[in-house]
Amino acid sequence: MSAIKKAKGFKKSRPGTYLSIATSLFGAVSVAKQAKKARFENDKLQLADAVVSAAAIVTGVALLIRELKRMGDDDVLAD
Repeated sequence: MSAIKKAKGFKKSRPGTYLSIATSLFGAVSVAKQAKKARFENDKLQLADAVVSAAAIVTGVALLIRELKRMGDDDVLAD
């Protein structure tokens, strides 16, 4: 099996999904800093960017959690 196929398989695995969630949440720290700085500087455009970025992170994490639940539904030993 090639390295590319292994990487694609990992991305669709439970550990890969957990890693994706962790990466997304790590990005939330950066967005929080951006929002804090925008509020301090009273920069409405930068604050709007932070809000949109935060919404994207929340949506992405929700999609990943849904994928984890689907993986659990496929596991007959999970009951």
